[in-house]
Amino acid sequence: MAPVPGGRAVVVRVPASSANLGPGFDSVGLALGLWDEYVVTALDEPGLVVEVQGEGADDVPLDGRHLVVATMHETWSRLGVDPPAGLRLSASNGVPHGRGLGSSATAIVAGVVAAQALSTDAGWPDAGAPVPFDHAVAGDISSRLEGHPDNASASVHGGLTVSWMPDASGRDRGDRTVTARPALHPDVDVVAFVPDTQLATRTARAVLPAQVPLADAAAGAGRCGLLVHALTTDPAHLHAATRDWLHQDARRDSYPVTMALVDELRAAGHAAFVSGAGPTMLVLTTTDRTDGVVTDAPGWRRITPGIALTGASVRVAD
Repeated sequence: MAPVPGGRAVVVRVPASSANLGPGFDSVGLALGLWDEYVVTALDEPGLVVEVQGEGADDVPLDGRHLVVATMHETWSRLGVDPPAGLRLSASNGVPHGRGLGSSATAIVAGVVAAQALSTDAGWPDAGAPVPFDHAVAGDISSRLEGHPDNASASVHGGLTVSWMPDASGRDRGDRTVTARPALHPDVDVVAFVPDTQLATRTARAVLPAQVPLADAAAGAGRCGLLVHALTTDPAHLHAATRDWLHQDARRDSYPVTMALVDELRAAGHAAFVSGAGPTMLVLTTTDRTDGVVTDAPGWRRITPGIALTGASVRVAD
């Protein structure tokens, strides 16, 4: 296939996400109103230019190891598309890194979506016009590169997502990640408490047990079903629905301060839980109670990002 034409440029926006939401381990995700924005330009001449501002600007590589760039090349390889001669990436990051808000998923989703958009074989749209991309393909490739579908699916589709992907056991039919998008109750809102410290996802996952007691698995299954009901139909159940037995207590020693705050807010009646692999803590609430979700604990930044009901988007750069 002919390489991606030089001169094409797109703007990609991708929302942050929170995964698990308590009991929905590796399956339930929620898109949040914090955004990363990328301008990606295909160049006629060989070379790579990476510019980053905002969150993580001092920490991410400015070469081919940048996660968006690496993901774009991996996506083109999977799609059988030859990359352009060169690339320019300009990133404006609004999603905190290493905090459990899906920053790696936003970068991966951005790379997959940008690669699809730049390689479209349809007529190239006018400046500012949206560029179509295959959401199912984007969700599947992003989930596989992440290793789990919760964050990636939420960032691709927006809103609340429940996803699963086939694994080597053969337990699932099909060969592609599947995502359901239950409609959120309009009163549901979210408050995040973000610390200054980071925690790598691989560190948080390394402490998880290979097996859990049957009673814990059964309790978690029940609460996960209740979680979807609470988020879509009856938010009065949010506190009970966000109780987890599968992963949070196993990780308690990895983020003791976060878990202490979770315990404090849950004791006060709030639906608090660790966001993804942490150390950020989220509270699911309703719009009439948002202002009452507060803590005196030092070192935490309280934000009310809102829920991103739309996911990744891409348009032709001006």
